[in-house]
Amino acid sequence: MPISLHNSLTRRVEPFTPLNPDRVTMYLCGPTVYNYVHIGNARGPVLFDVLARLLRRHYPNVVYARNITDVDDKINAAALERGVGIESITSRYTQAYREDMAKLGIAPPDIEPHATAHIPQIITMIERLIANGHAYAAEGHVLFEVESYAAYGALSGRDPDELLAGARVEVAPYKKSPGDFVLWKPSTPELPGWDSPWGRGRPGWHIECSAMSEAHLGETIDIHAGGVDLQFPHHENEIAQSTCAHGGKVFARYWLHNGMLTFSGRKMSKSLGNVMLVHELLKEHPPEALRLLLLRGHYRQPLDWSEAAVQQSISTLDGWYRVLRDLMDIEVDTTHLPVPPTVEAALCDDLNTPQALAELSQLADAARQASDLEAKRAAKAALLGAGALLGLLQQDTEAWFKHASGAAEIDEARIEALLEERRAARAAKDFKRADAIREELTAMGIAIEDGAQGTRWSVVKG
Repeated sequence: MPISLHNSLTRRVEPFTPLNPDRVTMYLCGPTVYNYVHIGNARGPVLFDVLARLLRRHYPNVVYARNITDVDDKINAAALERGVGIESITSRYTQAYREDMAKLGIAPPDIEPHATAHIPQIITMIERLIANGHAYAAEGHVLFEVESYAAYGALSGRDPDELLAGARVEVAPYKKSPGDFVLWKPSTPELPGWDSPWGRGRPGWHIECSAMSEAHLGETIDIHAGGVDLQFPHHENEIAQSTCAHGGKVFARYWLHNGMLTFSGRKMSKSLGNVMLVHELLKEHPPEALRLLLLRGHYRQPLDWSEAAVQQSISTLDGWYRVLRDLMDIEVDTTHLPVPPTVEAALCDDLNTPQALAELSQLADAARQASDLEAKRAAKAALLGAGALLGLLQQDTEAWFKHASGAAEIDEARIEALLEERRAARAAKDFKRADAIREELTAMGIAIEDGAQGTRWSVVKG
């Protein structure tokens, strides 16, 4: 079934038709690695991970790039404050980012380009822009001349003067126009820098993505994705410099932007003190519950984050995993899981994850009600297949119930010993002791459930 996506550039939903069906290309703006990322930064990677999974079902070769910005003024400031080189900062937080994304069930991108590894490509692109009259050197800086690109502002759909009036632009005497943006800037001795035709310096943020995208995906890519907060100026500037560097060729054919995450209806920001780091949330909550919550809203809409919403996601997953646990003895071929058409249709309709999750809930209900062996087998396979496309329900069922966040602190041997003692107490009709053991387990955050197959235990997640 065909895929349709909302293109921010045209402001409408369009059938997705790649430039080359044998090599579909997608680029997602990645993190600036000077600290742990907040949960809002994880929404795009989770959503576009699902898109990559969907694309791979439809096309034989998908090349997905997500960059690492490892040279930036925020990184420089962190390094100077700690008295270390920028590599000390960037290597630590790049690794932390990879680990945190992996815990959220996000598959690694096919390509993870680092800005510092592409300085020659960045310099070459800047030289090209100067040569064709779209950039100029001034006082050690190189700037893109916005007025040289007539289509500037098309992505955000507003007049350039209007855009610049509401943006933070650096007013400097060496600029021809206040809106001209930096491609290269000089570095003082204490800052990182590279030799260039304009002196020792470092790249501006916008040119990094254009150069990395060109290096790995080509001059024209199929999909460029990122948060709506990057639409201007970052993505607008990417379009301008890439189009001009490539002789007018289209830079990205489809632009996808995910909405922002809010906290109790307010934008997450350090000034409001409501920024929640992924690294810390992963210690407090099951990672899969965080992923589910990030998928609950349509990607183009804002999504409100709350503790109640996290608990609701945990409860939903408890229900789905309970169904799978009840079908534990039913064997299915997990190497060839079917994807139910209703789930795929929802995702093909502009990545409608809320509808896909609603369909997954119905599959869980159907699996719960299945009676004969073949019906159970088909229902379980459908549930797992739908979950796989969404990056959910991939854990062993017992692992879900026994391991919440902080699972390393759970003493499974101690729990099993208490359960064995409780079984012996019940067999001896010492119900007072059996109840006391249940209370002890409850105090440890362990819930127990007696059934025909014996006593099962699970961690009370929160």
